[in-house]
Amino acid sequence: MNRILSFPDLPDENEQKYMPDEYFEFKSKIHGRLLDIIDLSLIDTLDKGTLSVHIRQAVDKILREDKLALPLNMSEREKIFSEILDEVLGLGPLEPFLKDPTVSDILVNTYRQVYVERFGKLEPTDARFKDDAHLMKIIDKIVSSVGRRIDESVPMMDARLSDGSRVNAIIAPLALDGPILSIRRFSAFGLEMADLIENQTLIPQIEQVLSGIIKGRLNVIISGGTGSGKTTLLNVLSRFIPEAERIVTIEDAAELQLKQTHLVRLETRPANIEGKGRIVPRDLVRNSLRMRPDRIIVGEVRGAEAFDMLQAMNTGHDGSLTTIHANSARDALMRLETMVAMAGFDIPNEFLRRYIASAVDVVIQVCRQADGHRKLVSMQEITGMEGNVITMQEIFSFDQSHIDPQGNVKGRFRFHGIRPKFWSRLQAAGVMLKPELFDPAQGIEV
Repeated sequence: MNRILSFPDLPDENEQKYMPDEYFEFKSKIHGRLLDIIDLSLIDTLDKGTLSVHIRQAVDKILREDKLALPLNMSEREKIFSEILDEVLGLGPLEPFLKDPTVSDILVNTYRQVYVERFGKLEPTDARFKDDAHLMKIIDKIVSSVGRRIDESVPMMDARLSDGSRVNAIIAPLALDGPILSIRRFSAFGLEMADLIENQTLIPQIEQVLSGIIKGRLNVIISGGTGSGKTTLLNVLSRFIPEAERIVTIEDAAELQLKQTHLVRLETRPANIEGKGRIVPRDLVRNSLRMRPDRIIVGEVRGAEAFDMLQAMNTGHDGSLTTIHANSARDALMRLETMVAMAGFDIPNEFLRRYIASAVDVVIQVCRQADGHRKLVSMQEITGMEGNVITMQEIFSFDQSHIDPQGNVKGRFRFHGIRPKFWSRLQAAGVMLKPELFDPAQGIEV
C-alpha cells in the first residue's frame, strides 16, 4: 500500500497493515468542512465533471486553512481529493473496487476488514473505514438510493446498485461485531460461450449438446453453489434461444443479460416502510403465464415459486430455464421437492416427484473449483420414475484427477457413452447431433 501522508512516528509502509487513524481523522475533518461550505442541492443538478471541479476548488481552499495545514506534496493532494470525491459522490473506500473490472465480490467484515474476490480467489485489501459510523453512512447511502431503510427494527437489507450489482447489509443487533456489507458485482460485459471454452469451463463438444438442448426446447435447471457461475451459464445458454421467441424473465435482482429483442424483464419488489406492497417471485411467475410467453426464465427458484415454475414447464412453456442452489443434480431435485412442501402445498410425495420428473428434462451442475475456476461438472437427464424414485442418467461429467504444483485443478471432461432419451425430441425439432458426439473417446484432458 502506498503511503498517503508523512505523519511522524509512522511505521514503514511495508509494515503497516492499515492506514493510520490520524489520516482518517484528517480526511473526516476535510469532509466535514466540505459539507459545510458546498451547496448539497448542487449534487443532484450538476454533472459529475462540473461537480468535481467545484469540489476540487473547495478542498484546495480547506487544505490552505491554518487549522488543517499539513505539508502535502502534489500526489498526496490528489489522493486526498480522489478519496473525498468518492465520499461525496460514491461509496467511499469501496469506490476503487467498484471501478476495478477484475473484482467480482466485495466483502466488508466490519469497518476494519475489506476482502475482494478476483478470478475466483478471496484476498484481503488495505482498504478500511474510519469506524462503524463511517461504514453505516455508506450503507445508508446505498439504502436511501433505492427507497429502503435499515435500522434496529429492520436490520437486514437487500438492494441493487445503479450498475446492477447486488448488495446485502446486516447490522446490529444481528451482526455482533459491527455492520457487515456484501456486494456481488454486476459485469457490464457478460461472458460468451467462447469465453467459457477458453476458460476451460466446458469443451466444444459439450457446447454442441447444450446448444441442441436449448434449441430443442428442453426444460433446464442449472444447479450449483454460491458463486459457481449459474447465472453466467444461464446468460450464455440464452444466446441459443431463437430471436423470434417471446421471453419473460423473473428475478429478485436483475442480473440476466439476455440479448434478444422480444424480451420482458420482471423484478420482485420488497415491502415498503409500512410493510406493504411486497411482490414475491411467485406473483410474477403466475402473472407471466398470462403474458403469452414462449419461454419463462426464472433467475433462481428458492421458495414457493418452485411449484409455479414446475406448472409452467408442465403446461406448454417448454424451453424454460432456471437456477437453484444445490450440491448435485440429485440434491437439486430434492430441493425442489422440499421447497414445494415448505410452501404448504398438501401434495403426496409420489405425485410431486412424478410432477418434477415430467416437468424437468435436464439438470446441469456447475462448480467453483479449489483454484477458483468454474467448471461444468455434470449434465444429467431425467428419464422418468422407477417406483417412487426419479431416475436420472449422466450424459457427461468432469472428473478431477489431481492438483498441479501451481494449485490448478486438473481433470478430464468425458462423455459416458449414453445416447440421451431426448435425442428423438431434438431430431423432431430439427436439431441434429452426431451420434459419435457421445462417444467416451471424446474425452479431453484439461
